[in-house]
Amino acid sequence: MFGKKVLLLLFLCFLAVACCWAQVPGFFMEEDVRKVRLPFYSSNSLIILPVSINGSEAINFLVDTGVRSNILFSKTLGDALGLEYTRRLSIAGADGSTVIMAQVSPVNTLDMGPITGKLQSLLVLEEDFFELESVIGVPVYGIIGYEFFKFNPVKINYDGGYLEFYREGALKWKPPLYRKFDLMIDDNKAYINAKIDQKNGPKLDAKLLIDTGANHGLLLNQETTDEIKMPMVFIESQLGQSLGGVLYGFIGRVNSLNLNGMIMKEVLTSYPDKNTFSDLIVATGRHGSLGSEVLGRTRLILDYPRKRAMIRKGDNFYAPFEFDMSGLILKKVPIDENRFYVSEVREGSPAYRTGILPFDEILSINRVPTFLWELSEIFKLLRSEEGREIELEMRRYIGDDLTKFSDYKVSIYLKKQI
Repeated sequence: MFGKKVLLLLFLCFLAVACCWAQVPGFFMEEDVRKVRLPFYSSNSLIILPVSINGSEAINFLVDTGVRSNILFSKTLGDALGLEYTRRLSIAGADGSTVIMAQVSPVNTLDMGPITGKLQSLLVLEEDFFELESVIGVPVYGIIGYEFFKFNPVKINYDGGYLEFYREGALKWKPPLYRKFDLMIDDNKAYINAKIDQKNGPKLDAKLLIDTGANHGLLLNQETTDEIKMPMVFIESQLGQSLGGVLYGFIGRVNSLNLNGMIMKEVLTSYPDKNTFSDLIVATGRHGSLGSEVLGRTRLILDYPRKRAMIRKGDNFYAPFEFDMSGLILKKVPIDENRFYVSEVREGSPAYRTGILPFDEILSINRVPTFLWELSEIFKLLRSEEGREIELEMRRYIGDDLTKFSDYKVSIYLKKQI
């Protein structure tokens, strides 16, 4: 009798553990298979996946290893989806001064087809934020962060445009041609070590954040160490768009980036201005980050449970790093057809010399109407070949009245600025 009681207690304990495990938040495969494949849309090597929230129609989310929490960019959309909120909190914006208010929706199901995110918390921004569409070129309504990676190895094939999500415990061995890195998981973010040969400073052994949601190549934070030195040749520019503001700083180059013997040369490098986040960055011990412009030239495996990354060269690993040669910083009009406008014009650039001004709209490029262009295609064109002529038909609005405007045409001859 005593033995039966012990067996019953053991069974009940096992059942309790199994039930608790079933309630753990995370992303899980719907079928008992070794791996599943998820095709993604890529814009400048940023990873965009369709996600259904609680059975809704699928909307685009950015897969971002640089953030801890899942984020929905619109409370208007969250309300329409019937999300329930439990508390309100504030988030510091990327510019270090803007404060963004968000609601927490704690229990949601995020459906990606063969993968389901269960018991997923969402930070829902109170003020609608669709600025990522203006710089990516496609609608993006939120971000998937750490939760997607925490239990399962994930292989990112940038060349093929798909993710492979592996069963927990699978992918025990290093695949051929991949090089292994120790992966440091700190505050739900992933870091690796790399060697950097600077142009105007010592060689660095750098701790770098893996940031799939950033569209830069290499980024170095000067406040983290006195050894980080700006190159002699650089330009001032916008570095990107994030929650709460535009990031500003400088663009230069390093001689090389060494990823465990895989060497990229003349890598474009961002040096952001210091802001109120600088102390937090210093506290992590990191020196910078690797964004999509570098990661997109590789095939990348992130194995958070085993604290390892594996990287091999992609098809365009040795392609030269080119920066915009026009001087135009362009954005797409959010939630609209393909309409593009000038956000800024870099002083002294080819575009600056033609008289193009901020907020001028582009009507056609090389006589092709803009509704036939994608933003990523325009970016590629404007960094394509020094000396190339780009014909632009432009529209300049008069005051705030969109019915009053004047059209003009200019030609820009691309010139390397960095």
